[in-house]
Amino acid sequence: MSYGMSRRTLLRGSLGVAAAGTVAGLSSASPAAAAAPVPPLITQRADPFITPRTNGMYYFTGSVPEYDRIIVRGASTLTGLSTAAESVIWRRPASGTMGGHIWAPELHRIDGRWYIYFAAGDSDDVFRIRTYVLESTRADPLDPAGWTLKTQLRTEWDGFTLDATTFAHRGSRYLVWAQSEPEIAVNTSLYIARMANPWTLATKPTRISTPTRTWEIQGFKVNEGPAALIRNGRVFLTFSASATDARYCMGLLTASANADLLNRASWTKTPNPIFVSNPETSQYGPGHNCFTVAEDGVTDVLVYHARDYRDITGDPLYDPNRHTRIQRLNWNPDGTPSFGVPSGGAGPIT
Repeated sequence: MSYGMSRRTLLRGSLGVAAAGTVAGLSSASPAAAAAPVPPLITQRADPFITPRTNGMYYFTGSVPEYDRIIVRGASTLTGLSTAAESVIWRRPASGTMGGHIWAPELHRIDGRWYIYFAAGDSDDVFRIRTYVLESTRADPLDPAGWTLKTQLRTEWDGFTLDATTFAHRGSRYLVWAQSEPEIAVNTSLYIARMANPWTLATKPTRISTPTRTWEIQGFKVNEGPAALIRNGRVFLTFSASATDARYCMGLLTASANADLLNRASWTKTPNPIFVSNPETSQYGPGHNCFTVAEDGVTDVLVYHARDYRDITGDPLYDPNRHTRIQRLNWNPDGTPSFGVPSGGAGPIT
């Protein structure tokens, strides 16, 4: 497919799951061996994001199947998010800018304020996706009255932009996001820039990953959904790749904590995917993850979405059953993360 194709055509052109048989990135286990799906933490919430514990509370947000609003939940425990009431803190307008698909919100506490980064299309073109920022000065992000639209987050190019995440490191704040870059013949690559404030970039973007490996180009050529984890003298950056069906999977970029993160050469991509569909646990298309820490303040937790079936009727984008799941993130002796296989549910982590 050419880069000049519209996003609508790209999304609808080849989203179907591969025919029965070997699917790139999937385990070869027999369907007969599949276990009953583990109940998820939260049903029908894709692109999940759970904050670190803040003033004794975890806060959750994610994409809803209708793609029409932004929700937040809060609970004192991770498992409590399963039954926590949802607060609708923003709805898309009936027409015009941001009146299209609303995707992948992330909630961050920065300098005493709450910010939500989200992607939105327009009512006359739901796939004209750009990144926007909401701000709340109130202590409780569940309070809808506290939220106002701050601005569109402008990047180097006015193009398809989504999945912004932010992290602070060595006195600087960074933004990492997915975008279609002109003259690059892929759907989305990953970019990083330093921030002047929570809604403005201070530097030009650096492209740190583009989909080139077989497992990154199944259905679509996609790198998206970045999430940062700083541990053991390194900055780990996970991301998701390929189409949003059972071929969806996660990859890993790594940089030294002392490196210049704006230098593309600082980042190394792990050759193979690090988290893939697993029929033995009935988990398909795991991805768009984030990280948090369990109630003990020590145990790292992987948060992601996955379906509990492989075959999808129609367009995977409109299949509602990407569920939020959590599981313990383990560590290898060399200080790198060990992701294991997707099996997470709503049970305790520690």
